[in-house]
Amino acid sequence: MKNIFILFFSVIFLFSCKKTETAENEKKALNESIFLLDSKWENQDGKQLQLKDLKGKNLVMVMIFTSCKTACPLLVSDMKQVAKKIDKDRLKETTMVMVSIDPENDTPAVLKEYAKQNNISGEPWLFLRSDKESVRELANVLAVKYKKISPIVFSHSNIITVFNKQGEMVKQAEGVVNAGEVAQAVNQL
Repeated sequence: MKNIFILFFSVIFLFSCKKTETAENEKKALNESIFLLDSKWENQDGKQLQLKDLKGKNLVMVMIFTSCKTACPLLVSDMKQVAKKIDKDRLKETTMVMVSIDPENDTPAVLKEYAKQNNISGEPWLFLRSDKESVRELANVLAVKYKKISPIVFSHSNIITVFNKQGEMVKQAEGVVNAGEVAQAVNQL
């Protein structure tokens, strides 16, 4: 009988510890979420939103500018390849986000035309622009470095970032991107 009581209380203790650990992990996740950024954004349709409005979907995010003739076309191509390699069901739960580092020139109309020219209009594609401070803040979160070289040219990092549905960063790919690895990170979410 004594052994049954010991076993019973051991099981209760074990479950209570697990519940506390889960709560702590959830609290930590909330503190590391991209959705904590309270900046205001505008999409290619001119609709205003915040990053927290994207909560509930996995995000594959890259920073570009539409007048770029060197690295950005490669990043767009990489994003298209990633999208192709994401499982169909998982792609329905994913938003492919292109964020402009050139908000002065990349108006909603320019972003919309760029999407059309690159055959990346509609779901799951989303283009965003904001004010310079918000773009810089997001770039810092993504570890993307950029510098304006001329009125229409930027030097910038080539990084694709994957976030889970809670806005936690789960993968980054820099430089020459292995689309299969990035897609696998999304498929595992």
